[in-house]
Amino acid sequence: MKDSLGSLEPVELRSIWPDEARDFTPWLAKEENLRRLSDALNLELELDRIEVAVGPYSADVVATDAFSNSKVVIENQLEKTNHDHLGKVLTYASGLEARILIWIAKKFTEEHRQTFDYLNECTSGRLRLYGVEIEVVRIGNSVPAPLFKLVSSPNDYVAATHNASAGISDTKSLYLEFWTAFRDYCRAKGESFSLQTPRPQHWYTVSIGRSRFSVGLTVSTMRQRLGCELYLRGNTAKQAFRLLKEGQNDIERELGSLEWQELPEGQDCRIVDYLQDFDPRNRQDWDRGFGWLKKRTEEFRSVFGIRVKQLTLEEDNE
Repeated sequence: MKDSLGSLEPVELRSIWPDEARDFTPWLAKEENLRRLSDALNLELELDRIEVAVGPYSADVVATDAFSNSKVVIENQLEKTNHDHLGKVLTYASGLEARILIWIAKKFTEEHRQTFDYLNECTSGRLRLYGVEIEVVRIGNSVPAPLFKLVSSPNDYVAATHNASAGISDTKSLYLEFWTAFRDYCRAKGESFSLQTPRPQHWYTVSIGRSRFSVGLTVSTMRQRLGCELYLRGNTAKQAFRLLKEGQNDIERELGSLEWQELPEGQDCRIVDYLQDFDPRNRQDWDRGFGWLKKRTEEFRSVFGIRVKQLTLEEDNE
């Protein structure tokens, strides 16, 4: 039997991106490449700006994590990590009040990996640091492909439970338990979507494949209900909402009746469905809620996913 399997061959980073600032940073800032990084880190990164001034220095990439609405600083280095870049990434975090730091390098030294691990342990989720090694590979004469390898990351479960023991409310503790059990339920049933790390909050975000759009899941002890919504953020949210509403009849033919909430008091919008009469304090009823949330998430992603990606918005033409 002929062996038809190829071998991965490394490609020198500088042959793809000769200069970090002129080549690698603009490449990473593209939506499809931030998506690659997001998938590797289980985040939902949305670009804010590149080369952002912090005193006499410039942060390579500043983004927002849509899952947690946290400011993100990304420092790039196409060589082995060094103390200069470590100092810069911590300086940028302070200057920009970032809660998530991502340091991408060709190779992490053991000392710098241990430093990130130590800071993650000490800050217990208040500051989240990710060490990422990047490499490029190809098989034979194939197109080179980038790979992000996570070498240091926060223990989100430990951080969440630490925050719980540090004094979060009983309700938020319940929400953390609820979303953790929901993630376990989806994995046991076979999920068709990526699941973020659960947090002690009333919402849970699922990616839909385009920046500033997401499927949001909600739980409320006060209103005793669950929600599944398409959430639209940013300065084009109203425009996107009105474009989607033109197809309301077709959308509701597939999803059933929905609440179309333009939220005129702010710039964001939502299109939502609720499961009423669900008390999250009744754990015996959780499986029913999990089943509804999973089913509606899959339906919302299927129906809205294509429509959202096809929207042409004003900022797309700038």
